[in-house]
Amino acid sequence: MTLPLILVVAMAENGVIGRDNQLLWRLKTDLRRFRDLTWGKPMIMGRKTFQSIGKPLPGRETVVLTRSRDFAAPGVHIAASWDEAVDKGDELGRAMGAQSIAVAGGAEIYALALPHVQNLYLTEVRAAPDGDAVFPAFDRSRFRETARVQHPKGPDDEHAFTFIDLERRR
Repeated sequence: MTLPLILVVAMAENGVIGRDNQLLWRLKTDLRRFRDLTWGKPMIMGRKTFQSIGKPLPGRETVVLTRSRDFAAPGVHIAASWDEAVDKGDELGRAMGAQSIAVAGGAEIYALALPHVQNLYLTEVRAAPDGDAVFPAFDRSRFRETARVQHPKGPDDEHAFTFIDLERRR
């Protein structure tokens, strides 16, 4: 049995998660939540998401899922398929003593992960920007909400937003 998968995403009210491989908002509070949710865990992400970050994040192991046979980056693990990425995440997670494997984007990776994740950690951003990356549609009835915390716009957060924690129904 592999470690449980969690999915962490910030998305606008219209489902947009990015444009030109960039985030579309500045939310320090959400970045802290992302760090807290992924710290000490392996993270699965796509090549474009990894390239937008530019480096492996400290305190985590990064598994980059890519179709590009030529892609390589120091300090990351490369996987050519979803199953290979999950297997590598599980191996790394067990070695790290992690309780789960985090899925960190982008849209294609989220679509692959959704049928398998145990928990979704959504940040719904009160904005509707134009974007070229959209979070895939999913059946919310398959999940139960376990937490919801609203945050106002503020000096460190350019939009209001809501943290929503969802757990797959058994």
